[in-house]
Amino acid sequence: MSTYQELVAQKAELDRLQADLEKQIAETLRNERAGVIHQIKTLMAENGITAADLASGRPGRPPKIGIAEPGTTRKVAAKYCDKDTGESWSGRGLKPKWLTAALENGRSLVEFAV
Repeated sequence: MSTYQELVAQKAELDRLQADLEKQIAETLRNERAGVIHQIKTLMAENGITAADLASGRPGRPPKIGIAEPGTTRKVAAKYCDKDTGESWSGRGLKPKWLTAALENGRSLVEFAV
């Protein structure tokens, strides 16, 4: 029975050591990260680089205005429009049903050009 109690005590000690090591690792990573951030800020200041320079992708130039954020879409101008119904199509992707039906009925794509 004493062997079991010794093993339980050893496991508890190992668990404590593991927790201590995990704390040391986390602290070391925080310190390293803080040092890297300080080094980056110092280099940026020495070279006159701003956060805006980093965002633009080109040092010394401001970011382009009007660039869509990732995950957003912009409307494309219509190239074809049915003046009777007001429906339009940009010319990208599949032809819409209204245009396909009109073309099947003998109308020309040129008639819908904007």
